[in-house]
Amino acid sequence: MKLLQHYFPQLKEIKSIEDDDVKIVFIFDGLDECRLPLDFQSNEICCDITESSSVDVLLTNLIKGNLLPSALLWITSRPAAANQIPPECVHQVTEVRGFNDPQKEEYFRKRIRDRNKARKIISHIKSSRSLYIMCHIPVFCWISATVLETMLDKVSGDLPKTLTEMYTHFLLIQTNVKNEKYHGTNETTPKKMSASNTEIILKLGQLALLQLERGNLIFYEEDLRESGIDVSEASVYSGVCTEIFKEECGLGEEKVYCFVHLSIQEYLAALFVFHSCVNENRNVLRAEESKLCSDRVQLSELHRTAVDQALESKNGHLDLFLRFLLGLSLDSIQTLLGGILTHTGSRSPVPDPQTQTGSRSESIEETVLYIKERITEESSAERTINLFHCLNELNDNSLVEEIKNFQRSGKLSNEKLKPHQCSALAFMLLMSEEILDEFDLKTYKTSAAGYQRLLPVVGNCRKAILNRCDLTKKSCEIVASALQSSNSPLRDLDLSNNNLGDSKVKLLCAGLMCPNCKLQRLDLSYNNLGDSGVKLLCAALMSPNCKLQRLDLS
Repeated sequence: MKLLQHYFPQLKEIKSIEDDDVKIVFIFDGLDECRLPLDFQSNEICCDITESSSVDVLLTNLIKGNLLPSALLWITSRPAAANQIPPECVHQVTEVRGFNDPQKEEYFRKRIRDRNKARKIISHIKSSRSLYIMCHIPVFCWISATVLETMLDKVSGDLPKTLTEMYTHFLLIQTNVKNEKYHGTNETTPKKMSASNTEIILKLGQLALLQLERGNLIFYEEDLRESGIDVSEASVYSGVCTEIFKEECGLGEEKVYCFVHLSIQEYLAALFVFHSCVNENRNVLRAEESKLCSDRVQLSELHRTAVDQALESKNGHLDLFLRFLLGLSLDSIQTLLGGILTHTGSRSPVPDPQTQTGSRSESIEETVLYIKERITEESSAERTINLFHCLNELNDNSLVEEIKNFQRSGKLSNEKLKPHQCSALAFMLLMSEEILDEFDLKTYKTSAAGYQRLLPVVGNCRKAILNRCDLTKKSCEIVASALQSSNSPLRDLDLSNNNLGDSKVKLLCAGLMCPNCKLQRLDLSYNNLGDSGVKLLCAALMSPNCKLQRLDLS
């Protein structure tokens, strides 16, 4: 109680917040940014609001209902952190899904006043499937609008087609905005980027990497100092990179810092890692290589480390970072970033540009081969799809072309596909602008691992036939994710004869109750459902979000 009164003195006027006529709502915004352990199993039980205890203990007891059991709690969080909360403490879940396809176009038309320019921008975004998919994130729409509108005004250079190109142009544009604001200059040539700008960007990159590895999105003064940022100058960093780095006041007027969006943090982290390799001969992704090596660190070696670490991630938190790191290796991006990569203050000589370009080209070829090798080994459908996005950043589409040739020759449904070919097929179908009318998993001949890799295609079809496919828990998670996607066209789903049982049906029910779910017909016949499974289905059917018109349970 003292803690609440400290921050909200007006509560002192209330005799007791435990009275029946007092309604209390706690809003905890950003559970994923909380650095407290939140040990729901071991923390002591606390039921008295006048008893002193740590904030960690107070939070776990509030969430469990031991403290102020009549209070309402609203917690925002990314999914991974939300799983910390015991399921029995959660009564309702709402998922924010971002823009659907019509909303993407609506955003650009409202953001860009010039109708002709807005039309060109929408057309360009649609021409690159990876960019169009990313536009479900509102911040990415803003970044894309900023970059493309600026570039169309200048009428020079090719418009960005990859994520790395888009974010690189955004960084240069924001640096140019700073120059106009603080120095009255308009530097359109990246090679003229000042040493001071480069130093700021690289320090922000170091901060971005350290905190990304720790899973932190909010930073404090000690975090800034760890990355060599003078806390007294933090406001200058915020001013220099107004649309990249923010300074805010937290609880108790303590200053906190963050990047405008996680994707910007991931991009700057990748930029710092790449710069450390090519300019300082360091692979900062390896803890044992923090000291300067006498041998040259090969770019392909850095790429291998990054690929391995991304694949080891359980929640895919390094997926976008990896795509940026690989994209930064291309010569076209190096030309754009010339200013950053020539102001080094480096601890080792920078190689001759021609030699560096040649070795970089060889490294990229080695990296492409390594990614293809990992695609054949990786079991996760989501991770393999991201590896194809990585190949796309490196401008390599050979595996997808192989599948397209299979398709043209009519061999796709006749020959047994290897798992990596199934991943390529899934990527090709997901990246297609055309929505499949029907996707029958058994159309293709492959192994159980191959079928698992094809499952994400459920998210890009109107009808999915998955009967008699021995679906695993992971398979059901993929299907449930497709049901919850804001852009999923799925209307008809056949899951008969899979022996799902109650536990797997529970995953599907979460999808049925999502506001984004548009499913109208579901076949769950011959799935060995028990009483609890039927109860879960009944609860899902009574949800106002459920749009099912026909359910088969024979």
